Amino acid sequence: MTFSHNQSAHCESGVISSLLSHHGLPLSEPMAFGLANALAFAYIPIVKLGGQPLIAYRLPPRAIIKGLCKRLGVGVKFHKFKDPMTAANALDDLVGQNILVGLQTSVYYLPYFPEEMRFHFNAHNLLVYGKRDDVYQISDPVFEEPMEIAPRDLNKARFVRGPLAPKGLMYTIESVPESIDYPRVIREAIAKNVKVMTGAPLPVIGIRGIHYLAKKIDKLKGSEKDKRLYLGHIVRMQEEIGTGGAGFRFVYASFLQESAKLLSDDVLAEASKTMTDVGDTWREFALMVVKECKSKEPIRLAVLSDKLRQCAAQEKQVWQQLKAWCRK
Repeated sequence: MTFSHNQSAHCESGVISSLLSHHGLPLSEPMAFGLANALAFAYIPIVKLGGQPLIAYRLPPRAIIKGLCKRLGVGVKFHKFKDPMTAANALDDLVGQNILVGLQTSVYYLPYFPEEMRFHFNAHNLLVYGKRDDVYQISDPVFEEPMEIAPRDLNKARFVRGPLAPKGLMYTIESVPESIDYPRVIREAIAKNVKVMTGAPLPVIGIRGIHYLAKKIDKLKGSEKDKRLYLGHIVRMQEEIGTGGAGFRFVYASFLQESAKLLSDDVLAEASKTMTDVGDTWREFALMVVKECKSKEPIRLAVLSDKLRQCAAQEKQVWQQLKAWCRK
């Protein structure tokens, strides 16, 4: 198989970008992310990671692939398995036919990851593009170069248990459209993302969710150690899980910039700059949290919550700007 490996900012948007490009529909990672209306914010206390609430900065796993393919009219086929051997045989059948295959795996059990980068995250996406000398050839968007992995290790990574368990998930592209109506799909995707960030009915989602988290920080109780654990978890969810909160804002800013060029639209170009500023402010918030957690002085919760409210205010500005654009 002739396949070109590409490093990307985020695994799921990077994988679907490579899959579609391989099948004759060239699509950048930012465009894939944006057209899937994947940017979000959600504070979900009923879902725990390491005993702490889930804080999400994008739509749930698989939402990018499913949302993008639905919007573009791409045929994609998903397979899940109960038995690891059946899953391994199915993968071998496809690879033997020179079919590019996407997989959902656990980061922790991929041995080519440096030990310090491994953690129990079960929604990591990668591509299998071949098999040589009984090892799979892997295009993992996190890395600059292609990787290799033994069948036993890959199967273990495909069948871990816990939150977001992959259950051997694999997916392939069945068909792609001959052309894309970019003015239509860009407007549809932005309008849907505006609704997610500004019109969600629950107070833990979108801009309201950011304010909700700020209030939680204001009211943090317990020892300084407990506070540091909670705040450190926020930064980990923002900066280390996938692309992270600020990183996703930068990817979306790139989508707006690319869309502005495609449509020759100054409003989208300006919104791209504003979204970049949003990402910078999220990064500043993360740095402030780290400094407060490392300080020997009591944590200044009000300072952190005020910075988070600044993030919310900037997000509100850019989403209102995009909301007005969608109504033109």
